[in-house]
Amino acid sequence: MRANVNLFWILTVFLLLVAGVYVGWSWADNASNGLNHPEWAGSVAITLTAVLSAFIAFYLGRVHKAQGAELPEDRLDANIDDGDAELGFFSPWSWWPIVLAGAAALMFLGLAVGFWISFIAVGLGVIALVGWVYEYYRGNFAR
Repeated sequence: MRANVNLFWILTVFLLLVAGVYVGWSWADNASNGLNHPEWAGSVAITLTAVLSAFIAFYLGRVHKAQGAELPEDRLDANIDDGDAELGFFSPWSWWPIVLAGAAALMFLGLAVGFWISFIAVGLGVIALVGWVYEYYRGNFAR
């Protein structure tokens, strides 16, 4: 995590430098056209990207300090198994996530094309979600 914090601080400094260069360059370019201001959209976008990068670096730094210990990724003598945590139980044979993704796609299609499609998507989504949650309560894999 220490490496991530350092990378985000480096990215913040880089983006601030780029924002300064962009403001100066766009101001000079606009001055040649008779305008006395920089190009605001890009200036604000690059500056806010630097600010958000600083937020992430600050947050990760505080989390790293509050942890009290080094992560396996930060130690040179760590093994691969040290960072291998239990992620949970997943069903590789389940079709319900695909059905739920199809319902989400229909929902977005309904928002873009016709709202009536969203009603079909909500029904299909509820069926898919209930099927995914309760797939281990019936059939071959019931517990």
